[in-house]
Amino acid sequence: MTEHPENYEDVTVFGLDEDVEEQLLLAQNECTFIWSNKEGWPVGVIMSYVWRRGSFWLTASSQRARISAVRRDPRVCVVVTSTGSSMARNKTVTWKGECVLHDDQATKDWFYPELSEAILGGPSTQRDAFTLFLDSPRRVILEVKPTQRIGYDGGKMGKATSEWMAEQATKTKADKS
Repeated sequence: MTEHPENYEDVTVFGLDEDVEEQLLLAQNECTFIWSNKEGWPVGVIMSYVWRRGSFWLTASSQRARISAVRRDPRVCVVVTSTGSSMARNKTVTWKGECVLHDDQATKDWFYPELSEAILGGPSTQRDAFTLFLDSPRRVILEVKPTQRIGYDGGKMGKATSEWMAEQATKTKADKS
């Protein structure tokens, strides 16, 4: 039975189930990556990612502002939504995490092909070319190790709302009888 809140003040009852979250993280390849600038303001950009080994993996050139910001303060946030994926809309998860920067060859060797496949699909000349394109001299890999989660499933909220509205209609009809 779906839980029916009195109102939408507390939507935590519509949390994203862990199995649905795992499906989401594997189905999607785009997230919002958020960090703090020197003045402490939150800043975010859309980035491609892969979810592997219990972490979010992303990449950027080391001269990007986000890289110096992460070196200064590794506390970041990653937001993933189902919009644009093969899943139903209105599912999202936000993870706070610690960001570790990697520039070793072993990490590049497994990560670049994984990211290329996530973006371009299975084996192809395009994917292989993109993998080579990623391997530039100043590029680093960001590993976000999740620490705190906020999940939301709008499908649960929609179902609860529909059920509540049906109950209200039934009550109204009964009151008029």
